Amino acid sequence: MADKLQAIKGMNDILPPDSARWEWFEDTVRRLMARYGYKALRTPIVEPTALFVRGLGEVTDIVEKEMYSFTDHMNGDLLTLRPEATAGMVRAIVEHNALYNGPLRVWQMGPMFRHERPQKGRYRQFHQLDVEAFGHAGPDVDAEIILMVRALWRELGLKEGEHLTLEINSLGQPAERAAHRAALIAHFEAHADRLDDDAQRRLHSNPLRILDSKNPAMAPLVESAPKLLDYLGEASRAHFDGVRAVLDAAGLGYRINPRLVRGMDYYNLTVFEWVTPLLGAQSTVCGGGRYDTLIEQLGGKPAPGVGFGLGIERLLLLLEAAGLNPPPSVPDAYAVVADGVPMATVMPVLETLRAAGAAVVLHAGGGSLKSQFKRADASGARHALIFAPDELSRGELALKPLRDAAAAQRTRSLADAALWAGELLPA
Repeated sequence: MADKLQAIKGMNDILPPDSARWEWFEDTVRRLMARYGYKALRTPIVEPTALFVRGLGEVTDIVEKEMYSFTDHMNGDLLTLRPEATAGMVRAIVEHNALYNGPLRVWQMGPMFRHERPQKGRYRQFHQLDVEAFGHAGPDVDAEIILMVRALWRELGLKEGEHLTLEINSLGQPAERAAHRAALIAHFEAHADRLDDDAQRRLHSNPLRILDSKNPAMAPLVESAPKLLDYLGEASRAHFDGVRAVLDAAGLGYRINPRLVRGMDYYNLTVFEWVTPLLGAQSTVCGGGRYDTLIEQLGGKPAPGVGFGLGIERLLLLLEAAGLNPPPSVPDAYAVVADGVPMATVMPVLETLRAAGAAVVLHAGGGSLKSQFKRADASGARHALIFAPDELSRGELALKPLRDAAAAQRTRSLADAALWAGELLPA
């Protein structure tokens, strides 16, 4: 007997009714993106490995440990399943010269892949919403995308301050980070005996990432390290103050977290995260910031960029923890078909109703009227369409309300289905 085939560990199937939660979220995102003037961009799941090495940095955890990379046996190309979306979106912008006519606001949703230890809220195939604004240099767009995320929370029923909190920081510019980097190295070298293995490995290659250590034993040493905000120049401070001024004017509370860094090397100036107290260690739900050098780094003409990524699985877990569920999706009608009634009579009527906008489920496979009504009730449908010999002999069907006990059953003409289809729709 052949071994049972199963999904790869950490790569999950999404079946009904759970898929309805995904569709609700995705529909909410599409409406929100349109209101903010962002257009959909789709990129391949597989990209050249060099894109992520160059874009994310060779000494990031993603590149060093987590990427699914392989050699194309047809031509020897080194390829990688995308571990994040921004680098691929920038690659597309550069390749197609998409900024020729000016700035561009884009977004996409889709699967990403990282070889991590699977746990709740962290999977090997996971899904992200990524939103990017290219060609905007000022702090106004930084603030706008942060406020866009708040608008998304509100659309979903989440409350800032209760379910989510905003943390912000500025990483400054390369020269400022270089001065801070030297101070960090000196600080950590002075306490080399307290560094864990990961920190020792990163001490000279990427000391900023030590600040993001999850090792509790490292916390006092990290807390006493020099703060990047103290090394910012006048322009970087002005940019950060500009972001804060807009957030303050919009009434959005936040915490300045001087230890906040991002997992990719390309960020500069504004960085931010939305964190939750409801998911334990998986507290970061959304994060992003500015990356003004990435487009040039990947071969394009210099142009600024800012954006964010949001983990969809983690967000859905947060919604569940907060007791927030999508409104139920139920059909408008359920078609009950008596024995012997030809489908050639039933199906054209259902197609007419569907074309008029009604959601109608057909009971297929026969069965007693009692069992069919039981299925109709379980479906949540508001009406039953009863195709029975007596009514059909008069060119009619019976329309029975299922959710309003006071409403009477009535008959409707088969030939005039398009005219009464609106009766099936919610008021």
